[in-house]
Amino acid sequence: MNQPVSHDHAHDHDAHDHGHEHQHAHAAKSACQDTKAHSCCGGEPAPALVQLTEQASSDAQLSRFRIQAMDCPTEQGLIQDKLGKMVGIEQLEFNLINRVLGVRHTLQGTDAIERAIDSLGMRAEPLTDDEDSAAAPAAKTHWWPLALSAVAAIAAEIVHFSALAPEWVVALLALAAILGCGLGTYKKGWIALKNRNLNINALMSIAVTGAVLIGQWPEAAMVMVLFTVAELIEARSLDRARNAIGGLMQLTPDMATVQQADGQWLEVEVRGVALGASVRVRPGERIGLDGEVLSGQSSVDQAPITGESLPVEKVVGDKLFAGTINQEGALEYKVTALAGQSTLARIIKAVEEAQGARAPTQRFVDQFSRIYTPVVFALALAVAILPPLLMGGVWFDWIYRALVLLVVACPCALVISTPVTIVSGLAAAARKGILIKGGVYLEGGRKLDFLALDKTGTITHGKPVQTDFSALDPLFADRAQALAASLGERSDHPVSRAIAQFAQAQQLPLSDVSNFAALSGRGVRGEIDGQLYHLGNHRLVEELGLCSPQLEAQLDTLERQGKTVVLLLDRSGPLALFAVADTVKDSSRQAIAELHELGIKTVMLTGDNPHTAQAIAAQVGIDRAEGNLLPSDKLKTIESLYAQGHRVGMVGDGINDAPALARAEIGFAMAAAGTDTAIETADVALMDDDLRKIPAFVRLSRASAAILTQNIVLALGIKAIFLVVTFTGMATLWMAVFADMGVSLLVVFNGLRLLRK
Repeated sequence: MNQPVSHDHAHDHDAHDHGHEHQHAHAAKSACQDTKAHSCCGGEPAPALVQLTEQASSDAQLSRFRIQAMDCPTEQGLIQDKLGKMVGIEQLEFNLINRVLGVRHTLQGTDAIERAIDSLGMRAEPLTDDEDSAAAPAAKTHWWPLALSAVAAIAAEIVHFSALAPEWVVALLALAAILGCGLGTYKKGWIALKNRNLNINALMSIAVTGAVLIGQWPEAAMVMVLFTVAELIEARSLDRARNAIGGLMQLTPDMATVQQADGQWLEVEVRGVALGASVRVRPGERIGLDGEVLSGQSSVDQAPITGESLPVEKVVGDKLFAGTINQEGALEYKVTALAGQSTLARIIKAVEEAQGARAPTQRFVDQFSRIYTPVVFALALAVAILPPLLMGGVWFDWIYRALVLLVVACPCALVISTPVTIVSGLAAAARKGILIKGGVYLEGGRKLDFLALDKTGTITHGKPVQTDFSALDPLFADRAQALAASLGERSDHPVSRAIAQFAQAQQLPLSDVSNFAALSGRGVRGEIDGQLYHLGNHRLVEELGLCSPQLEAQLDTLERQGKTVVLLLDRSGPLALFAVADTVKDSSRQAIAELHELGIKTVMLTGDNPHTAQAIAAQVGIDRAEGNLLPSDKLKTIESLYAQGHRVGMVGDGINDAPALARAEIGFAMAAAGTDTAIETADVALMDDDLRKIPAFVRLSRASAAILTQNIVLALGIKAIFLVVTFTGMATLWMAVFADMGVSLLVVFNGLRLLRK
């Protein structure tokens, strides 16, 4: 693996020897992130991943269940309270978007879990390990009972105010409306009360029952109808967030044209296609599986995976991704990943799991709501009892005001606003080829004020090309290029390959090499026609004692231009000099400019020599550059930036920059498409190698934070206003429902705006 290298590449290869260091560092980072996030809100565990025991048992198993009725924090709270008391259950994993519950337990079977969930009025359907956890379509609801209930409630209001019929007719119409649309609410409310949970269904059931008991029949009916309508609209709105992720799953076709053993081509289900199978895709068709082009040439629209705006040309040997669209030419490709393990499948899984890493705002809201509801409920009781007892108030009036407070007491708008906003942001990013691994990172992106970047493959293309050649010995002027290419062709290092490819493009004849050997961090050597030759870097020349002041000056000049210098040597001295440069991406310049506009400073961290580092940094406008860095040195730089009070992000390839990526507040993995390690370990994976996605991520993070703040202010502000209005006696029950459910819908629609960004 060790060939003629710049310092940057040498350290990159050394980093591979520390692969385990990356895994431990990233695990440590996750723990650190969790600790920092929890400390912001009192150390409560995130509700999406609830740890019920201090230590997980080694024999614990994970069972998954589909619960169609579990689609908001109300049901999650009930399930958490119920299962949290059961012996043998260690951890609960809530996926509200897909209505899937994961239970880590030591029970012999799952019957007890299913019975516990059944007792809450919900049905748990066990999912097998290989069964799709994608959100199932919601059960169809009949609209006509709600329509009849609405007619009955309106009729009760009209009859009551016009006195067209006796009061018992009003009561009968109101009762019909309440029973027509409110039985489900009453059932859920009773279950919640039995489990000592004051959720929206319990509060609404108490409020409507109280209104009936004090003779407010028309208002009780209208409150129940309005609540049911609002719940229905809210459910449909939440489905939009689900569909945003579900739409990713529909990108892959169900069928693919696969070559059979007898050579025939047949359409088969993509789920049944084996690794290594040959698949044919016609122009205009979606590619069904990840693969590698065997024959044909075409352009492919990769926007669903990478977010690239233009199609990418594909030739033999190039990668294809499931869910992308073949444009004009027919392609035949070899399957490199099963349907459930494709890049698209991993993206979908990562987005589904991302909601488990809850943002600090979401954890704050969840904790606040657990305090807010009981406090307002106690206040409502006090309003109903104390004024009549202590101040001679009218019981009817104060009980009515207490009922209004009960409706206002539910923090539904506050609780539902955060997950909808976060999921909308995650889905919007995934559509653009930005895979964010959780709400904590989506929200944290707005705080970054310093970004550290690796050079090779991040700022540059990572594919160096030969730029200069100089014969130092006139006798070898005609042969030096072919000799160097013969040695370089035996190497798999990018610098060596660049020299070999240049010679091959010139159609120079290559020679056989014997006794070939790699020299760690310095270069290679081998014998050609019985003569020993070296192809190596500056350090190798000095070790061999073949350097001179004139050569030093030449090397310095080229290195200051950001080029990597390699020399061909024999026993007598240097024969030729080659300069190789890794070209800068056009997108890097624009990305750095956009980061500066956002107020984020940049630093480039590279193992290459300082001259090269400064040259590359100057080309793209990076604030400062540091060279000759080992992976451990990059980590120290990140820590020093932290010590100066900066919030630091790190961009790298997900492997050789492991320590720095793990220590940074947010680690960005470049060129993540098709790379398992990057997708699984990065905090944010950019599904192509375009740095411009980082400023896009920061803008999305800031927009998400702004919407979260707007929703919290809106929800709490309207409730505060209504509390004041309630004490003045001007508020009515149906107004309270409009205020509570209306603001719920407002915050949901506000959160869904992120899907358009």
